[in-house]
Amino acid sequence: MRTAFNIVSTDGEMEPLPGSRRLCRVPSGQAEPTSEGYCSMARRRYQTGRIFIRGKHNPVFIGRYREDLIQSDGEVQRVERSVILGPVSELKTRKNAQRALEPLLAKVNAVDYRPGKVTKLGEFSEVWEKQVLQQQKPSSVKAAQSHLRTYIRPWLQQTRLEEFTVQAQQNFVTRLSQRVSRKTIVNVLGTLASMLRTAKSWGYCCQTIALKELALPADTLRKQARFFTGEQVRKIIAVAAEPYRTMFAIAGMTGLRAGEVRGLQKGDLDFEQRVIHVRRSAWYGLVQTVKSKASCAAVAMPAALAVLLREYLATWQVNPEGFLFLNRNGRPYAQNKVVEYGLWPALDKLNLPHAGMHAFRHCHASLLIDVGANPKVAQEQMRHSDARITLGIYGHVIGDAQREAVDKVGEILRPDAELCAQMRPN
Repeated sequence: MRTAFNIVSTDGEMEPLPGSRRLCRVPSGQAEPTSEGYCSMARRRYQTGRIFIRGKHNPVFIGRYREDLIQSDGEVQRVERSVILGPVSELKTRKNAQRALEPLLAKVNAVDYRPGKVTKLGEFSEVWEKQVLQQQKPSSVKAAQSHLRTYIRPWLQQTRLEEFTVQAQQNFVTRLSQRVSRKTIVNVLGTLASMLRTAKSWGYCCQTIALKELALPADTLRKQARFFTGEQVRKIIAVAAEPYRTMFAIAGMTGLRAGEVRGLQKGDLDFEQRVIHVRRSAWYGLVQTVKSKASCAAVAMPAALAVLLREYLATWQVNPEGFLFLNRNGRPYAQNKVVEYGLWPALDKLNLPHAGMHAFRHCHASLLIDVGANPKVAQEQMRHSDARITLGIYGHVIGDAQREAVDKVGEILRPDAELCAQMRPN
């Protein structure tokens, strides 16, 4: 005999069944309640679900089944799930609709089925921040905390994980698009996706984020990244004061990222093999790992840079960890301080517009291509995972290189090129 009970729908409202008296709750760790105060609940059985049609103009097949969820107080509630299986015009028959429902029923009918956990997104974000986020790099922690504080918690604090469906995710994206750029939206969704993947692996009922399923705002026209020419870098190195002079020389002659330059130690310099080993990065005075696995590769040390480095080491002050560049507090320089006190004064002397340290990296990649380096060589020196990044983002054309190349093609394709070739002396 089947015991009647109330079903809690996904929107939190109770739908009483005929003859039911009250909502049944199953304490966690207990198959069937036996103490007073709990009504009897039938043991979980194999479900076939329920199929019905909804709508008049565009009718669709609806499938319903039941699922057990562990609430935040540790109790288990059996809820009813409703899913749209597809339009009647496509599925045609109830048998086809039943087949569409089978993959969902397979989960609750599996032998190893266990109730899923549910909670509010805001509550889970606090747990995720303490146990997972703190294990990441300081720069990643700061960015994710900014996303949590500014967008995720104020807007999604009371949203339940199981209710944050693709449609709810799209609503969130639409709201974000009214305030921030596409790039910021993608970054915020990256933090959310990481959090939801953790929740799913911990047994919570939730749907992870897939960018391909969301409609993101169109890309806006981007300004070309600011970069230095070779002549400008040469002049900047000449007028800059130490230790910034050596920093700029390393950045311009090797293409290292700003944090990688500030994180260099004396042991990273191999003058015999003429290479620089990239092992760490500095971020606001803190030492952390480099951007990616590919970033750990050694880079070639030009002969001209080796001379400058030997000159710098002649007056370099030894420190316990061997950092090449330390501020007066004994910590690696912060990037904004290097730009404010080292780079911008040099640019002002040369009457050049202000730019950041990344302009040196753009310059190095462009010069590699300009001098005829093989794209694979340029990729390895820049330590990119894909050569298309080197060529597409960092491969600026400098000076008259593009015009000279086009002129050569034009000479080949001139209509009178053959006549001119015959008139030239051998």
